[in-house]
Amino acid sequence: MTDGPIATADSEFLNRELSWLEFNQRVLHEALDPRTPLLERVNFLSIFRSNLDEFFMKRVGGLKRQVAAKVGTKAGNDIPPETQLVLIRNKIKSLLDLQTDGIMQQIRPALFEEGVHLLRWDDLTPEERTRADKFFEEKVFPVLTPLAVDPGHPFPFLSNLSTSLGVLLKHPFRDEDHLFARVKIPDVFTPWIRVDGGENDKLCRFFSLPEMIARNLHQLFPGMDVLDLMVFRIIRNADIERDEEDVEDLIEMIEEELRERRFAKVVRLEHGPNPNPKILSLLTEELELSSEDVYELPLELDYFSLKSVYEVNRPDLKYQPWQPVTPLVLADEETNFLDLIRENDYLVHHPYESFSATVERFIRNAVDDPNVVAIKMTLYRTGDDSPFIPLLIEAAEMGKQVACLVELKARFDEQKNILAAQKLEKAGVHVVYGIVGLKTHCKVALVVRSERDSLRSYCHIGTGNYHASTARVYTDLGLFSADPELSADVVHLFHYLTGRSLFFNYKKLVIAPVALRLKFMELIEREMTNAQKGLPARIIAKMNSLEDKEISRALYAASQAGVKIDLIVRGVCCLRPGVADVSENIRVISVIGRFLEHSRIFYFADGAKAPLDGSIYIGSADWMYRNLSSRVEAVVPIENKILAEKCWNILETMLADRRQAWEMKSDGSYVQLVDGELAPGEAPSVGTHKKLMDQTMWRESVS
Repeated sequence: MTDGPIATADSEFLNRELSWLEFNQRVLHEALDPRTPLLERVNFLSIFRSNLDEFFMKRVGGLKRQVAAKVGTKAGNDIPPETQLVLIRNKIKSLLDLQTDGIMQQIRPALFEEGVHLLRWDDLTPEERTRADKFFEEKVFPVLTPLAVDPGHPFPFLSNLSTSLGVLLKHPFRDEDHLFARVKIPDVFTPWIRVDGGENDKLCRFFSLPEMIARNLHQLFPGMDVLDLMVFRIIRNADIERDEEDVEDLIEMIEEELRERRFAKVVRLEHGPNPNPKILSLLTEELELSSEDVYELPLELDYFSLKSVYEVNRPDLKYQPWQPVTPLVLADEETNFLDLIRENDYLVHHPYESFSATVERFIRNAVDDPNVVAIKMTLYRTGDDSPFIPLLIEAAEMGKQVACLVELKARFDEQKNILAAQKLEKAGVHVVYGIVGLKTHCKVALVVRSERDSLRSYCHIGTGNYHASTARVYTDLGLFSADPELSADVVHLFHYLTGRSLFFNYKKLVIAPVALRLKFMELIEREMTNAQKGLPARIIAKMNSLEDKEISRALYAASQAGVKIDLIVRGVCCLRPGVADVSENIRVISVIGRFLEHSRIFYFADGAKAPLDGSIYIGSADWMYRNLSSRVEAVVPIENKILAEKCWNILETMLADRRQAWEMKSDGSYVQLVDGELAPGEAPSVGTHKKLMDQTMWRESVS
């Protein structure tokens, strides 16, 4: 169970920031759960830390801006930003204590038992000390740049997420104040360095890079007296946005934002135990921090950066490898996927089914097909290894019409997207950056092919990004179709994105901000009406986050009308389930595990007794205000009963989960669901991800 309520008894909604911290506590639990393979527990520690960094950059930074600007609470949030910051700090300190206990009492001893040792200098053998010294002299020493602070040397710039050594020095022959110097821990090396020789993966002994540098400070400051040192790390605000209405060049605006973010205000300083008071005082003064911005971690900072430890070659300590399955209809690599789509719609579920064998193949076949005349895509996050950039460039060089909407405002991927856009433009691809004032978050691709003196359009509509790497760990759905009405809708959507089309009469696609909010409100109201008539009424909605007040109030009203509502929300959920006379018929669960739940599925019973006679939609939008009102999103109905059954099975599997699922209480805390008393010989639950992996393997084996 997660600790502590995050709402008072009379609050209509839960606080968004505290709800997010509850989510990250569930991530941390995966690291503390002995059922999770040992090195995967180490990986969850890294995810927990990365999540927390992003939370400070985006959310805490935004709250601090509100406080500085003396902005009060936003609509629907009854906690002032100053109070939120206090509650956030208290919660984070409790999470850090949990993390520390998990590392020192569970994970580090378990690693040691498995031959993975995290060592300090006194633990090293003479041979390992020799290796550590040699590594420092040959590789680390040339990279280091000590920066002194004195009247001739200003306080150095500290980059975001950088870890440094603060060093207190004294000249041996001068009677003067102590001097300060900063040594950045180079991020070209991992924080833990193997010193055992690397000959046997059954015994992996690691030594701390910060400690290695600390022990060799005499080489950086020869002749000086090193009085004390302190390892510290900073996080800067990333909540910087501009008004696009006054901008002539969007790329220039984003590049300026990136420059500003680099020098943005520090919002967190973290250090290990027993800090030197002079170094700490200097840092807080130079960085203009208050005591509330400073976090003393119970462990040295290197224990919170264990990526190199996770990467050791010990498959016995990790999840069983999963190879996404290629659908049997695509087993013949010579088959043109477009020909198959012309005959039937296809729904794929990643990472259970292969992204490369389906989505990439869709675009690859379009590039290779001489009858394809046009390819259009939206790119929100692409990745360094994106296969789509070279494919679109190849298509343009072949003379096909290629258009690509690249969303430059995808947070933390702006620079990658700018570079991708510039590559595409140089190759002759028509690149656009979306609609002023809106982020383009929909995931759509369109292929136009000449067939028998006419043109036929093929489309892909997904819930996740066209990102080859995340498709291996994010769960997402994608619909392939050549349905004339649906593909015509996609054509109109691209005209809206690339031109100035004001077309609103979509036949099947539901687009935000044009009509998606209204559509969901109508679907919820229809379930209320059916419940009042005594007809079957049920809503199941799966998403990443739920924060929108209007949708939440509609769900409260539906609950009071007797509609049974199941919400599968991985992260933030501001709606309160199980409140008497308000949301008694609403249940909220969150599923956390080896894959990140990213797909969005919406089910409405529509008065039908049989589940597959209801309405099912998939798409890119969460029930967040931003998704419904300030982003371009696309949601599509799943009309084919076979494909709808696939969606229904996902929902049923998650609702029945007693291994990875957590249920929210009305106060915002969560309880992990567990099996009831098992019958003799009955196996315990394996969880959503393992079950869907097994189902996918079985389905393809019997097809």
